[in-house]
Amino acid sequence: MSDSVLEAPAILERFRLDGRTALVTGGGQGIGRGYAHALGEAGAAVAIVDLALERAETVAHELAQKGVDAIAVAADVTKEDQVAAMVDAVMQKWGKLTIGVNNAGIGVWADAEKMAADAWRRVIDLNLTGVFLCAQAEAKVMLPAGYGKIVNTASMSGHIVNTPQNQSAYNASKAGVIHLTRSLAAEWATRGVRVNSISPGYTRTQLVDDLLKTPEGQHMAPEWMRLTPMGRMAEVTDLQGALVFLAAPASDFVTGHDVVIDGGYCVW
Repeated sequence: MSDSVLEAPAILERFRLDGRTALVTGGGQGIGRGYAHALGEAGAAVAIVDLALERAETVAHELAQKGVDAIAVAADVTKEDQVAAMVDAVMQKWGKLTIGVNNAGIGVWADAEKMAADAWRRVIDLNLTGVFLCAQAEAKVMLPAGYGKIVNTASMSGHIVNTPQNQSAYNASKAGVIHLTRSLAAEWATRGVRVNSISPGYTRTQLVDDLLKTPEGQHMAPEWMRLTPMGRMAEVTDLQGALVFLAAPASDFVTGHDVVIDGGYCVW
């Protein structure tokens, strides 16, 4: 019987991403920007994908300043042809795709009885269908290679119902992402592709800060903090460690798992 403890690379080396290539959708701002930096700092080459090319280029420049090999790609993840072109751009640049981080999404506050069907479809299309289209396109190059890591951005809202805001479409979409993650993980487990998700709680980004300055949002933060045992929102940096773990060899036996990073919100 082999002694895997003695034969395996040193533990910190198993968190390194040297020689790996990654893409991050929604990578031009917020959580996606933080994810792109984490992957690059861990050694990966990174494609920053965003609906706005200018945002993606800004982050690619930030990574280049750190010595990270990075490119910017514009794509609408709800469009199959643009998703295919996104993966093609990575393959043309580096010849392989090792890590797919499907992070692009949108949040909408709306009372269910007043929400227009088009608004509902927009949330589901981006948050759930977009994740599926990206995972599908990523898997088409990972499965033949026999290895890959897919990490989807879900939310604690896929586990609980938030208060005081109403956001049924967002909650449903993120619950869908969690179960989609499990389903893909089971389907691809024997073929070398691991699929996991991260479920952030309330996380401080510029978009969230701007939202909390609005009349509707001003009373939200105190209630959110009251319901969070740690008493604060997450910083984007609080999410980076989990992503690197799920992207790295250290997690090669982890699939179909959802990592909740919420300061304890879901334990109440």
